Amino acid sequence: MDYQAFFNQLHPGFFRKAYIRSLPEDAVYREMLLDLRTLDVPMAPVAAPPDVSFRVWDGPRALLLDAVAAVDSTWLQWFREPGRVFCAVRDREPVSFCMLGAMGSYEGLRIGGPGCVGTVPRARRQGIGLRMVQLGTEILKQEGFDYSYIHYTGVAPWYARLGYRTVLTWNARGFLGDDPASQTL
Repeated sequence: MDYQAFFNQLHPGFFRKAYIRSLPEDAVYREMLLDLRTLDVPMAPVAAPPDVSFRVWDGPRALLLDAVAAVDSTWLQWFREPGRVFCAVRDREPVSFCMLGAMGSYEGLRIGGPGCVGTVPRARRQGIGLRMVQLGTEILKQEGFDYSYIHYTGVAPWYARLGYRTVLTWNARGFLGDDPASQTL
C-alpha cells in the first residue's frame, strides 16, 4: 500500500491547513493502521476496573461534552453534532470516549477507526481508554471494515499495545523521511 497516497486521499490538502502549519516543527505525529482482516476477535482483554462499562453513548449530550472539554476543549466542535461515540462509563458518566466509524476507503478497502480518543484526567492510567479502543476496534471488524486507522497521534506506543503499527510519520512541514512507507501490509 502506498501510505502517502492513502493519507492524501483521506485527507486532501492536510498540510496546507493553517492549524497544521502552525504546529511546532519539533512536534512529531504518526498515522497508524491495524489490519482487521487478520485480527482475531475477541482479543485478549485489556484489564479495566470492574465498575466501568463500555457502550455507544446514548446519555445526555451535555455529560459527553463535559468529558470532552476536560480532555481537550478544542475537540468540542467535533462532538457537538450527533454521531456515534463509543464510551467507557462509570457512575452513568462518560470517563473515556472516541468517535467510532467510517473514515473513507482506499483501493476498495473500507477504512474505519476511533478518532478523538480521550480519557478524563481522574480516570487515566487504569486501562480504561485502552480497553475502550480495543472494544471499538472489535466493533469495526464486526462491521466489516478492512483496516482500523489512527490519524494524527502523538501516543503511538499506546496504540501499538493493541497491534496498531505506524505507517507514516509527519510534522508541520509534511512527511518525515524515517517513516516505513515502503513496508506493505
